[in-house]
Amino acid sequence: MSDRLLDALQYYGAGAATLAALLVSLNLGRRWTGWAFVIFVTSSLALIAWGFLQSDSEGIGWQNIALLGINCVGVYRYLILKEKPGEPGSKGGTD
Repeated sequence: MSDRLLDALQYYGAGAATLAALLVSLNLGRRWTGWAFVIFVTSSLALIAWGFLQSDSEGIGWQNIALLGINCVGVYRYLILKEKPGEPGSKGGTD
């Protein structure tokens, strides 16, 4: 595997995760947070690839498989669900 590709995967994954974390921390609203989770998904995909293609980095790959699942839940909650979880009238809320 090309060292340049591995470097691109590693640095994209790190940079995208940092940007996504910044967007979530700014609390700019549901749509922004949802798109931050989309960025987290791309970061996880890059780091999964990097982790399994780079020797001795499988731990990062496995960690990002778990994070990919968590990030997909974030995309679902913030971009796909029509109501905020926990609001009166929403499914699973605390009416």
